[in-house]
Formats: sequence, structure tokens, C-alpha cells
Amino acid sequence: MKKKAISLFWIVCITTFLLAGCSEYSVNADGTTTLILAENQPADYPTTIGAKEFARLVEEKTDGRYKIKVYHGGQLGDEKRAVELTQLGAIDFVRSNTIPLTEFNDQIGVLAMPFLFEDEKEKWDKLTGDVGNDLLNTFSGTKLVGLAFYDSGERSFYNTVRPIKSPEDMKGLKIRVQSSELAIDIVESLGASATPMDYGEVYSSLQNGVIDGAENNFPSYYTSSHYNVAKYYTVNGFQGAPEVLLSSQETWDQLSEEDQAIFKEAAMESIEVQREAWDQLTEVSKEKVTAAGSELIEVDDVSEWREAVQPVYDKYGDTYRKWIERLTEDE
Repeated sequence: MKKKAISLFWIVCITTFLLAGCSEYSVNADGTTTLILAENQPADYPTTIGAKEFARLVEEKTDGRYKIKVYHGGQLGDEKRAVELTQLGAIDFVRSNTIPLTEFNDQIGVLAMPFLFEDEKEKWDKLTGDVGNDLLNTFSGTKLVGLAFYDSGERSFYNTVRPIKSPEDMKGLKIRVQSSELAIDIVESLGASATPMDYGEVYSSLQNGVIDGAENNFPSYYTSSHYNVAKYYTVNGFQGAPEVLLSSQETWDQLSEEDQAIFKEAAMESIEVQREAWDQLTEVSKEKVTAAGSELIEVDDVSEWREAVQPVYDKYGDTYRKWIERLTEDE
């Protein structure tokens, strides 16, 4: 264990040294400053498009005093490592999904609760409003600064066995989940057997019958080619944890209050472009999987699904009660 800790320490030190040595990390000869943003998705992915729009807006709003270079495709490490380097100040900005961030901020996990919002309008009204801003502020003390939420769609179940129209149809199925206690609890509340598994193993496990199904959004269902082996996709949007755009506290503290306001404004304005890109990718993915023979089972009324996951709310209610009430109450 000690050797592992030492190894990780040196990896962080070396990465920090390499990044700090880049010309982008300091004030340039012309007086402008180039900052670094880590993104693990490809160049044409919606979150990368959102990050690039954020960078464009910052440069425009500061009259070129600040430029942000977006390193996409995981060039600066996976999400967790990039977040850790952002905490250290070796990376200036990072985009990460909510679920990995629960390791750094236990309050943000409320956004992964099942069937949390009535619809997309309510969700984004909340995430771009006062309660969303207050949730971003829960990163205070983590050496991270929350700037904005990005769209990551709605996760639904898909499987190789049968069309799932109700929670009753979930019973007995082995469903792959992320390595998260909450993810396990959700699936088991629906009567299925939760099977934590690395994402890279899902395709072959579906193909070989090790698992019967999994859950994800449309773009991931399509780009992973899981639709080739799991034809039944139940559109019930049981979980919609968003992405989060974050700044290093160290970088943030070096900005003037005026520039902090500009960066925050740019982050919020970039949401629209990111969400448009997400909607486009979702529609393309739907068309592709449908053309390939996938059966989409639309769930218009999720009331019985909400009732089935009530044990999850009973278990996590004390932890998230304040946020659940604010996220679901009428304003």
C-alpha cells in the first residue's frame, strides 16, 4: 500500500511538472494568459463542444487577455485524475460527470437520484437557477469551483432478453451498473440483480450472457455498439446526472472579481451550445439504433417506477433531503 502511495505521488509530481512547464500555463510574451481545460471526450463530442464554446466566450469577453486551450480525448488523464490535477492547480479547468465527483463532494450526488425531475424543462430551470448555483457552491472547500452544469442526457435500461415495460419486467435480470452504492440500490429496488462492472467489459458480457442488460443514455448505447447485442431499450430516463464544468480554486483565486464574473458568465452562456450539440447527437443515435433493429419501448407514465424506487429515497433521504426538497418544489 505504501509503495502504491509513493508511486501515485510521483505520477502527480511528474504530471504537474510537465504541465507547469508548458508555455500555456503562464503569461505569454504578449501579456495574454493561456489556461488549460481537461476534457476526456473526443473533439466532436457535446461536452467538448461546450468546453470550446466556454473558451471562445472567455477570450471574446476578456478582449483576448485570456485564452483557454482545451485538451480533449483524455490527453491529460481520465476524469478522476484530471479532477485531482485540477485540485492541485496543475490543470485550470476540467469537465467531469457528477458521479465521479461524489468522491470529492458528497452533496452533488443528489443529482444522481432516480426520477428526480418531472421533465427536462424542470431539470434545466433548476440547474440554471438559484438552486443549481447553490449546488455548484457546495464545491467550496474542495479546491474546486463549480461553474456550470452540462447535459449528459437521461439514462435508461437496455437488455438482451425481453422488452421492459414496467418494473415487474426487471425482475431476475442481471444488470450492469457503475461501481456506486447508489447505482446498485436503484437497480435492486427494481427487482433486478445489480452487477458492477468496468464499462469496457459490457459488450462481451452482454454477448456471452454474463449479464442480461445495462443502462446508459442513447449516445453511449450507440457509440459503444451495445445496440448490436442488446436490442431492447426502455426509454424511461430513470437518471439524469449532469456533467459539471469546474475551475481549480488556485486558478480562480488569481482572477480579479471582475474576471471571475466574466468566466462564470461565459460558462453559463456555453450551456446552450452544449445542450444543442447533445440533442443533435441523441437524435442521430436514436435514428441509427432504430435503423439497426433496436426496439425502443417508450414509457409515458413513470409513476410505478417512482414508487418502486421509494426505498432508495428512504435510504438517502436524510443525506439529500434539503436538496431534494429544493430541486422538486415549485418556485
